[in-house]
Order: sequence, then C-alpha cells, then structure tokens
Amino acid sequence: MSRNEQPKIVSQTFGDPAHPAVLLIMGAMASMLWWPEAFCRKLAGEGRFVIRFDNRDTGRSTKYAPGEPPYTFDDMADDAIRVLNDHGVERAHVVGMSMGGMIAQLVALKHPSRVATLTIISSSPMGVDTSHLPGMTDAYREHSAEGAKVDWADRDQVVGFVVSDARAIAGIAHPFDEKRTRAFVEQDYDRSGGLLSATNHFMLKGGDEDWKGRLHDMKAPLLVIHGTADPIFPVLHGAALAEAVAGAKLLRIEGGGHELHPDDWPEIVAAIAAHSQAG
Repeated sequence: MSRNEQPKIVSQTFGDPAHPAVLLIMGAMASMLWWPEAFCRKLAGEGRFVIRFDNRDTGRSTKYAPGEPPYTFDDMADDAIRVLNDHGVERAHVVGMSMGGMIAQLVALKHPSRVATLTIISSSPMGVDTSHLPGMTDAYREHSAEGAKVDWADRDQVVGFVVSDARAIAGIAHPFDEKRTRAFVEQDYDRSGGLLSATNHFMLKGGDEDWKGRLHDMKAPLLVIHGTADPIFPVLHGAALAEAVAGAKLLRIEGGGHELHPDDWPEIVAAIAAHSQAG
C-alpha cells in the first residue's frame, strides 16, 4: 500500500446514534478489543453513542510490513476523524488511552471543531518537556526488555508475553485474573491474525515536534484519568497534562495501573459520562 492510499479502519458502535458520540482511541499494539465490549455497553447505557476502532496495524484494520511503518502519529489522528466521518458524526467526546491518549491530544489540536470534550487515560502530555517527570518503573523496564527476545510470529510466545505484560502493568488495588486475561489475549491474537505488524507502533514518528507548546491552546474541556500505581507513565504524567491545559480536571484511580480494570469501570464510566455531559 502506498503512503497516499487510505487504510481500511474497522470500527464498531454501541448505543443509539441519536445520542452524543464518544470515540474511543486505544494505545500501542492494542486493537479495539482492549476497550472491552462490556465497558462500551456500560458507557452506551449512560446515553452515549460509543465508537471503538482498530488502529492501523491492529485487529482487522490495514496492516503494513513490520519494521517501517509508512505513517505517523498525525496520520493516526486523521484516522480517528475518518472514523467519525464514517459514522456521520460531526463532533464527538474523544477518549484516548496510553498512546491513544497522545493521538487523542493530536486530534483535539488538529481538528478542534470535531472534539466536544477530551478524556485522557494513563497517558502523558504531547509537545511538552517531560524529562523531569519520573520514567517507567525499573520492574517494568526489565519486563519490557524481555520483549526483544520474543518471536512475534510465534503465537504461544506472543500470547505468553502479552499476558505477562498485562500483569506487569496492572495496579495494586485488585487481584490479577490470569485466566481471563489469557483467554482475552488469545481472542485478540486470533482476531488480528497475529501481532507482528502491531510492533510498528513502537517505531512511529511525528506529533511532538510540530505541536511543541501547543497544549495550552487546547479548546476542548479536558479530563485526565490516571492510576496512582501506573508503572509506564507514573501519575505525575497525568498531573502534568492536567496542569498544561486551563481548567482541566484530574481523577486519580487509587492503586490503579496502566489498565482498565473491571472493578474501576463504574468510577471511570461515571467520570466520562459526567465530563461529556458538562462539555
């Protein structure tokens, strides 16, 4: 596929299209399934039209040869707008998690008229110097290094590593459900036809340089949701994002990790619903 061809972006909706739209953008290597169906239905139950989609190189969306992704973060922000167009949505409440939170910030800065409110979960501010903030924990850094040894074409190795990754990013407030996680990762792997192309997400460029210092221009009301035990982006990243945008609110999930734990869904869904109501 050439750089100019539009990729196929697969999406799914929940709820009534007449309700206010909520667009969910997931993080690195993660298909739409990482916004669990039950979570989406809970949010739709709050009177929202919920849209989730597979980022490029994940799920059933277009995939590229591993190693040289012919797209940037900016292209992924434009993909999100194309998903809204596909569903005839003029303005949406945009929710992004992890790398999806960075894409969501870009969406709000590049396409301000399309974003009614912005919610960022477990992420870090774009275009801001974060060198003074704590980095990922030593334990997670060690675990992450093991990813270099994984044969990403081997289903058993990949599933095993992704399950161990889910455990490594989990918070301290709730027990880790290994059986449920393994079944989910196997489902995601098989639906995606493997995760090899998804490793392209770690090679992406764009975003930061072009948008340096622009966060204070953010027009969309911002809610930041962040676990206090997040080992990838410690909670000070969420606090720095909230500080960078006038009037932003920060919700700390006590003991929460870099995850959407089912036990935290009531608090997260209620916060997104209230924020999108206010916005």
